[in-house]
Amino acid sequence: MSSDQNIKNSEQFRDQISTVDKSGKRVWIYPKKPSGKFTNYRTWLSYVYFVILFGLPFIKVNGEPFILINILERNFILFGLHFGPQDFYLFAIAMLIFLVFIILFTVVFGRLFCGWICPQTIFMELVYRRIEYAIDGDYNAQRKLDASPWTTDKIIKRVSKQAIFFGIAVLISNTFLAYIIGLDEVVKIIQEPIALHAGGFIAMIIFSFVFYIVFARLREQVCTTICPYGRLQGVMLDNKSLVVAYDFVRGEPRGKIQKNKTISQPAAVTSDVAEDYFTSVQNKLGDCIDCKLCIHVCPTGIDIRNGTQLECVNCTACMDACDEVMVKVDRPKGLIRLDSIEGIEKGKHKFLNARTIAYSAVLFILIGVEIVLFSLRSDVEVLFLRTGGLLSQEQADGSISNLYNYQMINKTADSLTVEFKMLEPETGAFEIIGGKKPAVGKNSKSEGAVFIKIPKEKLEGGKNKIVIGVYAEGKLITKVKTTFFGPIK
Repeated sequence: MSSDQNIKNSEQFRDQISTVDKSGKRVWIYPKKPSGKFTNYRTWLSYVYFVILFGLPFIKVNGEPFILINILERNFILFGLHFGPQDFYLFAIAMLIFLVFIILFTVVFGRLFCGWICPQTIFMELVYRRIEYAIDGDYNAQRKLDASPWTTDKIIKRVSKQAIFFGIAVLISNTFLAYIIGLDEVVKIIQEPIALHAGGFIAMIIFSFVFYIVFARLREQVCTTICPYGRLQGVMLDNKSLVVAYDFVRGEPRGKIQKNKTISQPAAVTSDVAEDYFTSVQNKLGDCIDCKLCIHVCPTGIDIRNGTQLECVNCTACMDACDEVMVKVDRPKGLIRLDSIEGIEKGKHKFLNARTIAYSAVLFILIGVEIVLFSLRSDVEVLFLRTGGLLSQEQADGSISNLYNYQMINKTADSLTVEFKMLEPETGAFEIIGGKKPAVGKNSKSEGAVFIKIPKEKLEGGKNKIVIGVYAEGKLITKVKTTFFGPIK
């Protein structure tokens, strides 16, 4: 067989994902329960994650939710500040910032986001999977239970596990809805009669079943076939990207350890590293003893030794498993580690390169633009437009009047009653159509019409620039520039 054919055969694993067999049927993954330093780090990080995720809906600023993303009513609250459709440009730039950040993060750290921060992985591996271990046992016990006939014990385990799974899905669903419609509305849906909140109740049930299916059935399929980020990683990663990688320079050729080697035989590394791992010739072999624990603990069922793959979410479970074995066989840790392909080949990893510098520059520019635009944003926006089709009129007192339509948008959590004053020129009067003072409710808008009168001698010609001050409780809250038509001189 030619070397080209060998390479072709060695790369056949890339022709299909690890969770689908040759017939197209799904291969159910039974990952071994991971343990080790990185698993502990991920666990502690998940605790912080859960506190933030489930705690934010309870936090209020000035009586408003800390975060609210109500797309249906076009009501957005961030850090207690209201944003509306007129602030779309801020959200557009924020989305660009997030996109560039994700690209930069992936270029530098690979898919570390997927394994350590993504809600799908966090809930799947650190909540649902642990419940499964607690009820069904480790991976071998799960296989046996699935293959066993239906007994009372199996029925109890299956029903209890699925009930807990659905209960957690309901909790996640309610939390998700709290970010969309607010915690107060979610509480109303739960406590009040269903007939009063039929739409909200149906949404709650639908989202609960969606999350249940995602975590109970789809699982790793979300990461490998549904999530666009997983699909895009191939075009974002390069040989300089930090990924969970197998050190093929040090590990190959892999092989089982010889019994009579001077290195002492480990006493029961795990149930998978047993006597038969000490049967072949040790000299001329790499550090990998081919125990396959890195495969057994992988939640997507891949062999990391084949290199970076679509299914790998950088959860670092294989790193813990390999480090444990390396300690037992008296070899250095880090055979599987966070490194780049370039770092493995050359023994040195560089974080800075042309791509990271370019993406970082774009990111900082976008952040700067967002900060500037946010600082210029006003809590109250007022617009004055001359009523079309009407000319200026000269009043009995010699002043010139123009009719305007005004619109006020209040982005604050308080209702406002405002007063208009002329700033440029300093002399001018306002006659509100309807006689009432202009007012606008919290997080809403109002419209009206007003006559603006300016003494004739204060006008410079047919077209004049004027500045109107908008006051609330005697305090200037914003200025509005518009055009005032007068007699042509």
